[in-house]
Amino acid sequence: MRFKILDAIRGKSELPRAKLDRLFAISTASITMEANLGLSPGGAAGICLKPIESSRYEAARSEIEDLLKYSARETGTKYRVEKDEYRYLWVVLEDPDFDDLVVNVHLVSTTIVEHGFGEQLLCALYQFRGRDGPVYWIYSFKGGSYYPFAPIEGHNRDSSFEFRLRSVMEPELPVEKDVEKWYPLWGTPI
Repeated sequence: MRFKILDAIRGKSELPRAKLDRLFAISTASITMEANLGLSPGGAAGICLKPIESSRYEAARSEIEDLLKYSARETGTKYRVEKDEYRYLWVVLEDPDFDDLVVNVHLVSTTIVEHGFGEQLLCALYQFRGRDGPVYWIYSFKGGSYYPFAPIEGHNRDSSFEFRLRSVMEPELPVEKDVEKWYPLWGTPI
């Protein structure tokens, strides 16, 4: 502990590492969402990361695209890599089979971590469809937890529905307890 304090004072503190172990929890939770909340998988997911410029990063990106090409042949998952309006990089996945989306999100995330860019991973985003429009479950790689995001017209969100989602899904998903960390994701390519 003492060394961590000294490192922080010297400006040598480490960024939190990406936590991948809880990514698969969404797979079984999607069944409960559909049965109890009327939310069905929307056929899309994505991984958001902070872009950096380096040859190692380009090698990682190339490997990710090669893995996704291979996976697409096996699963039929479509993918694209693009930047959003805030210049964050997204790996966008589309597949009607939700489990294929979850597996591909894990595959891409693991590859990014193995190449030493785990600190660049920001979140994974899973789209669901409800009666009133899209709802998203966001996985924070740094916190290792999920939280709901229910956008409504304009740049508003349905907070009461988000709290209902939390109360129903907490037994099945590692839900972020600190509501202040439930960041909205406006302008995503999903």
